[in-house]
Amino acid sequence: MRGARHWAVTGRGSMSGPPRAARLALHLALLLWYLFILSRNLGLSERHPGAATYGGRWKYLTFLDLVLQAIFFGICVLMDLLALAAKRGRRLQSLAQHVNTLQDRIFTNLAFPVGSFVVLSFWLLYVYDRELVYPREMDDIIPQWLNHAMHSVILMPLLMEVWLVSHHYPSRVSGLVMLSAFCSLYLIWVMWIHSVSGIWVYPILAKLNPVAKVVFLAVAVISTAPLYLLGEKLEHIRWGNVHWTQKIK
Repeated sequence: MRGARHWAVTGRGSMSGPPRAARLALHLALLLWYLFILSRNLGLSERHPGAATYGGRWKYLTFLDLVLQAIFFGICVLMDLLALAAKRGRRLQSLAQHVNTLQDRIFTNLAFPVGSFVVLSFWLLYVYDRELVYPREMDDIIPQWLNHAMHSVILMPLLMEVWLVSHHYPSRVSGLVMLSAFCSLYLIWVMWIHSVSGIWVYPILAKLNPVAKVVFLAVAVISTAPLYLLGEKLEHIRWGNVHWTQKIK
């Protein structure tokens, strides 16, 4: 098992993905893109109605996802640099393998399912009734291109990452546990904000009765599991059984 994992770490550069230098250029561009989007998002703080209330931007899953994606692609850049440096010596190989494991875990357990959920949930609610998630007055505050950058475009880098870079999935149980823990912590955060300030992070929560809230939030959490499985399936379709040695448990 360890030998198979070692092959997956050190041998991926020889697979059908792009050369490591090309990956570095792509990951660096995506990191800069997310830093730019975050800076523009923060630049709207004076006009954004929720920025000055309890929790600020950190109460919105969209903003947390932008931070998550920036962290992930920052780790990708670090991994690419370590991989290039490790070709000239083995001292960095151990560190590179640890970073590689962290990179895989963040992408498979968080970045892909959470990013996909942000896109899917936002647009489903927007189509049903935009006032439940993105009131019309937000059009005068957030430029349309920035809205799409936060709620649409984020899916494209994730799909590119699936196609260009092979990521090792952990056991299904451990992956779903980590994702569920993230979702649970966010729900606790949302409830805490309401208990302290009386504010519901999203307009839809203010319109639902207690039972409907529980059902809505439960469905939201459960819906992240199929998105995790989708990422796992796409990985398998794209890269086959290359390092499917830790079969689903």
